[in-house]
Amino acid sequence: MRRRTLAGPSPQINGAGVHTGATTSLRFVPAPPDTGIVFQRLDLDGAPPIPAALHAVRSTDRQVMLGVDDGNTVHTVEHVLAGLAALGVDDVTIELDGPEPPAGDGSSRAFVTALSQAGITEHGGESRRWRPRGPMTVTEGDSRYVVVPSATPRLTVTIDVPHPLVGRQSGCFDISGDAFAGALADARTFGWLRERDALQARQLARGATEENTVVLTDDGLASGALRWPDEFVRHKAVDLLGDLALLGGGLDADVVAFKPSHSGNVALARAISMAAQPVPGVLGIEKILAVIPHRYPMLLVDRITEMHGRDRIVGIKNVTINEPFFVGHFPDHPIMPGVLIVEAMAQVGGMLMMGTVDDPEAKVVYFMSLDHVKFRRPVVPGDQLRMELEMLQQRPRTCRMRGVAYVDGQAVAEAEMMAHIVDR
Repeated sequence: MRRRTLAGPSPQINGAGVHTGATTSLRFVPAPPDTGIVFQRLDLDGAPPIPAALHAVRSTDRQVMLGVDDGNTVHTVEHVLAGLAALGVDDVTIELDGPEPPAGDGSSRAFVTALSQAGITEHGGESRRWRPRGPMTVTEGDSRYVVVPSATPRLTVTIDVPHPLVGRQSGCFDISGDAFAGALADARTFGWLRERDALQARQLARGATEENTVVLTDDGLASGALRWPDEFVRHKAVDLLGDLALLGGGLDADVVAFKPSHSGNVALARAISMAAQPVPGVLGIEKILAVIPHRYPMLLVDRITEMHGRDRIVGIKNVTINEPFFVGHFPDHPIMPGVLIVEAMAQVGGMLMMGTVDDPEAKVVYFMSLDHVKFRRPVVPGDQLRMELEMLQQRPRTCRMRGVAYVDGQAVAEAEMMAHIVDR
């Protein structure tokens, strides 16, 4: 999937924050590829952007607060991030002139609406995603999670709250854009009237009102009506999706959550970031250089975009007119040498093999043979090679792989290759 940003700036959203009570304005602005999601405090001169990333988490007390220092922080980011995650926005700057996004009605609706009005467009680079290698479990306090790899991500959430209107509620939710907009975006945050004074003494809930919060009394609602009988568990799913957006990419998994909390959600995201297999767009040139020995002008892989365990890998090579081989290879009619297309596939295959050893920095891959090599069409400047390698046979130090290189979905070359891992 290509990375996505906005087609233009969004309409401005105004209002008070639910925790700080500060009145602020917020606007979404397109950002260049690989920017990620960042918050920018316009009210602080020279304040650096705050990345929506796990390393920037400063608090999970009734909210998620991000910051790069004590003064440059943003409260209650989860509802904003949930809308961005559902709509698949990878790169955006969130401009605001205060310490917290406007609460709106306590849901993600205002943010989803503003993003939809701005329009979403694809741009350069591959979207980053995470896929667990297998089922995993995480426990943080009373919160428990099970994560299972899946090509169609879903959230299954259960809460158990001792209140006549809540009790035990469960829901299974599709988190794609349209499904989120219909089933989750309008679910509002909730809290207890009896906790108001204690929370405000801790500098929380200072902007909470019956207009932006479902306020619970001991036996009912302070006012108004629920949008769904299970609005409470729906909002917990919104919070979970927003907190998982701190991974910096989508999650190819089903997540089952029992009594999720912000601290538990962030602990889950940290566990996924350490244990899951990164897929599209996460092995950039720095990691490639750390694994394979090739250097300019023979390094022919720009990025690894997919890794499926030890069975399959996908890499890309952006072919430009500045490649050194175009100087002498058909200089008046530049065509990438076929042997270098095969070499590029072999380098991607070497990355796959290196994933099977415990100490790749001490090893090197030598290719032993090539079979069934075919060239289907020329590769010229401006093309992007997508090289797909699959493991056909594997032994402790040797393997046989099949590779196919594509440009714009059409095969340009293919080969089977034998390789051997030796000590560097």
